Amino acid sequence: MAAKKKAAKPKVVKAPAPHADGKWAEWFTRKSGERRYWLVKSEPEVFSFDDLVLAPKRTTHWDGVRNFAARNFLRDGMKLGDRVFFYHSMADPQVIVGICEVVREGYPDPTAFDKKSYGYDEDSKPDDPQWYMVDLRAVEQLPRPVTLPEIKARKELADMALIRIGRLSVTPVRAKEWETIVAMAG
Repeated sequence: MAAKKKAAKPKVVKAPAPHADGKWAEWFTRKSGERRYWLVKSEPEVFSFDDLVLAPKRTTHWDGVRNFAARNFLRDGMKLGDRVFFYHSMADPQVIVGICEVVREGYPDPTAFDKKSYGYDEDSKPDDPQWYMVDLRAVEQLPRPVTLPEIKARKELADMALIRIGRLSVTPVRAKEWETIVAMAG
């Protein structure tokens, strides 16, 4: 009887974590239990912080994002309990007005599949979604709104994503930047 050879164990190759490389890589890895900070933008005439406060359970889904970098932050970066600045864009002045919390992590944005929706995207399919959203809950209105000119005037905020890449509707905020802005708000 011939000796049986042991079958070689298949080599397991771990796929790299999403977005493990690139300029935003730091925003997609975190220590267990670590809270991260973000900023989302909305035109106050479309959906304001006051609208969020008046929503059932002070909660809404953050849909309609159609930029891949912002989508990646929603889908892969934002986690339960993360804090989020609510920023009124296209306002005079543009201003951070409130604080929200992520209460549901990224999931497919159904407006992308609805031909009648402003967010329709023919390339996005329910079985292969392109676009994602999160649910946000209003935590508190800032005691004093913090304007974009005030933010730009602060040297310690010069590298903030809001300033460097102003077009993104969802941006990360470093802990020190968060603390600075909260202090500015009083």
